Amino acid sequence: MNKKSRLIIAAVFIALLGCNSCDRLYFNAMEKIGIDKRDIMVDRVKDARETQDKTKKQFVTAMEQFQSLVNFQGGNLEKEYKKLNATFKKSKTRAEEVRQRIKAVENVSAALFEEWRAEIKQYSNESLRRSSQQKYDLTHKKYTQLISAMKKAEAKLEPALAPLRDQVLFMKHNLNAKAIAGLNTEVVKVQANVDQLVKEMEKAITQADSFINALQVQQQE
Repeated sequence: MNKKSRLIIAAVFIALLGCNSCDRLYFNAMEKIGIDKRDIMVDRVKDARETQDKTKKQFVTAMEQFQSLVNFQGGNLEKEYKKLNATFKKSKTRAEEVRQRIKAVENVSAALFEEWRAEIKQYSNESLRRSSQQKYDLTHKKYTQLISAMKKAEAKLEPALAPLRDQVLFMKHNLNAKAIAGLNTEVVKVQANVDQLVKEMEKAITQADSFINALQVQQQE
């Protein structure tokens, strides 16, 4: 096994440990094989964007299944409940993935901007220093908009999960057509929370696209 392969394996292992100090070790290991923090940042933003998109669709599916079960017209009620319960659990997992992806973006961004600020101070050429500062300011502004959008979307996860969790728990112990039909008034409340989540997720996805495009333009300059 060559040195590059060992570094890659070590970097992946460090990343899996998931702590801040381990992140820095991971960044250092990746830089030794030519992958800098900016590249890692772009990859993590892309991963966060993809996870948010999947989560958005997952919650829409959960809402559709809940509505379908409330409007139950006959058939295997227990089977439909189990399907909704499985979808809810998957939605819960997706929500946690979103939180982890956002944290990963924050970790690499903090390291990148810290390094960038230190490097700006090292310029002896005022024109180059000013140019680097302008790029830093623009990138940091775009990042602030991105992380704000991601956080707003993250804040809508639990409000969307909580009522779904309540309804799934209620159905578990009240699995009869009459009781299920009585949940019809809850559909509007659950729908409103899911709609808000989807709205904020879509905003965060748009910000992620904008941020990635801005970084790619910078790299071409």
